[in-house]
Amino acid sequence: MGRMTIELGFDANASRNEALNALLEQIMNEYSVSDSEGPLADAVERYLNALPHLTVHRHGDTVVASTEYGKPKRVLLAGHIDTVPVIDNFPPRWLQPGDPLIRAEITENNPGERVLWGRGATDMKPSDAVMLYLAATLTEDATNYDLTYIFYDHEEVEASKNGLRKVVETHPEWVRGDFAIIGEPTSCGIEGGCNGTIRFDVICHGVAAHSARAWMGSNAIHKAAEVLNRLNAYEPATVNVDGLDYREGLNATLINGGKGTNVIPDECRIHVNYRFAPDKTLAEAKALMIGADAGAELGNGEHTATAGVFEGFGIEMKDESPSARPGMDTPLAQSLAALVRERTGRDPLAKLGWTDVARFSQLGIPAVNLGAGDPLLAHKHDEQIPESQLTTLADILEEWLRR
Repeated sequence: MGRMTIELGFDANASRNEALNALLEQIMNEYSVSDSEGPLADAVERYLNALPHLTVHRHGDTVVASTEYGKPKRVLLAGHIDTVPVIDNFPPRWLQPGDPLIRAEITENNPGERVLWGRGATDMKPSDAVMLYLAATLTEDATNYDLTYIFYDHEEVEASKNGLRKVVETHPEWVRGDFAIIGEPTSCGIEGGCNGTIRFDVICHGVAAHSARAWMGSNAIHKAAEVLNRLNAYEPATVNVDGLDYREGLNATLINGGKGTNVIPDECRIHVNYRFAPDKTLAEAKALMIGADAGAELGNGEHTATAGVFEGFGIEMKDESPSARPGMDTPLAQSLAALVRERTGRDPLAKLGWTDVARFSQLGIPAVNLGAGDPLLAHKHDEQIPESQLTTLADILEEWLRR
């Protein structure tokens, strides 16, 4: 039996809430774990191509649609269409008030409201649904900006696969603009900038031997104790950047060593992730960890840390992405923040995780995170969102884009 082709859309006579819910249900019902985004990208492309006011481009499984109204400024609205792997939370379903699967805090904050549960319900298909709705409804008379919508793949995996990165590198003319909004979940508040991230293996070397004659070798796993001691001694810093507080973090996330139960291990690798505040460049962050002249770069193998936290140990870089400053000092960011404060009572916060605002920052385009869904529920097995969050996000974006 062949796979069904999904179609996105809503009835022309539907209310805005009905239209938003319909789009969300449709994209939530499409499985799009990273590496499987193709069918959803196909559906998004067909949907956008049917809108005569949009010019649509596609690169891989990233779809970009733009208006050409001749407005003085252009705003970019971007959202990733992939999700993390499923944990018994697909297909999605609506939960009626009183359902025991509804989280207590959602019941408390949204009494009597139904909730959509399932993979992607927080990160970040609700924001995608809002952007798809705006793409259809914000025609020339409904906005004071030209608009570019970006629906991209492979955000939830290593940076080398990221669809937005590939578009920025191959078709930079598709993503030019004056301001960008990334629809990452923020509970409809603004989260400015983002921490940067680097991931690397710290490598301890030893000499293999029979465990009955351990003195003939050197135990690499035992040497890892010093690496763990340095990690335990690290005190996370909170760094204020342009009025927002970013909390850093340095953690071992994987450890691997040994080749047999009776063999003294000759190598042990501790995988480390450093999340650094946007007061630092990527080079400065790496210098703090391994020294400025260690020479360790992505894909060039092992080098010895010449300074920093892991001085003296072997280092192999695995992934790196720069931080982004908040950008809250620009007029567009300030006017959006004022509207969000008026609607939600929330002041801007720092984005503690990494997001693609960093890519726009590198292009010189101020960008913020603003999306539906509680960021604390992202990637959890019980991802869920009250339906009113879609309306709140649509309200904010529609009003601000008409100003």
